[in-house]
Amino acid sequence: MALLVRVLRNQISISQWVPGCSRLLLVSRTQGQQGRTLSGTFQMSQALACGGSVQIPGVDIELRRKYHTTSKLSSAKDSPQPVEEKVGAFTKIIEAMGFTGPLKYSKWKIKIAALRMYTSCVEKTDFEEFFLRCQMPDTFNSWFLITLLHVWMCLVRMKQEGRSGKYMCRIIVHFMWEDVEQRGRIMGVNSYILKKNMMLMTNNFYAAILGYDEGILSDDRGLAAALWRTFFNQKCEDPRQLELLVEYVRKQIQYLDSMNGEDLLLTGEVSWRPLVEKNPQSVLKPHSPTYNDEGL
Repeated sequence: MALLVRVLRNQISISQWVPGCSRLLLVSRTQGQQGRTLSGTFQMSQALACGGSVQIPGVDIELRRKYHTTSKLSSAKDSPQPVEEKVGAFTKIIEAMGFTGPLKYSKWKIKIAALRMYTSCVEKTDFEEFFLRCQMPDTFNSWFLITLLHVWMCLVRMKQEGRSGKYMCRIIVHFMWEDVEQRGRIMGVNSYILKKNMMLMTNNFYAAILGYDEGILSDDRGLAAALWRTFFNQKCEDPRQLELLVEYVRKQIQYLDSMNGEDLLLTGEVSWRPLVEKNPQSVLKPHSPTYNDEGL
């Protein structure tokens, strides 16, 4: 009887289901190969890319469907990164020397757009609301801190537009320092004191940029810490003010990201959401501005 069972096992193929490529695969052991076993480290990906058929000694596997495979799982936080522009060797050399190579658009157009964008930071921002809700004194330093915050948000957005966007960032910062110096002279500040204060504000500007960049890439606590150090100068005692400003920055960055990059490079027109939203549902994708390059 035992001999008969052994003979039957050798004549009948034995099927086994093994996992592979998000489904179960039918594995059949052929006749006369009962003594062979499947290894625990069976590597399907080395033999096939989830399609066709493969021959393994003692195992017949046939796949009737092809599956798309990826080496990285997608995440909700993943966002498409801007494609790096391909530049020639000559352009790389002159840019390494500190000059600007050929850009996608005329430099004059980008400069005009940069001026408009900086103007939007100082003319379309409700400074009075910031003074009131953040309990800031109406001084030149408070004006500079609020302007710096909005300029930084513009820089964050335009750096996503490749070489043209980075060139526009430099022009925006240039116009900002020209405006700061001109306002200081209008206020009657001594030239020596103005020069000394400009150097101090320059150091504070780059320190603030680094802090804000780190904060925007971090969670709300990291962003709140950056705003507390720079915007409030470590003197904010009301956490509700920090919460309001964190919400404002996150909302504004998302709003700027919804704007078309080509339109920003050509027009520089930026609108700002109010510090306190009366209707949160009104945060919609802005309309594309009309660009007129006549005379440029």
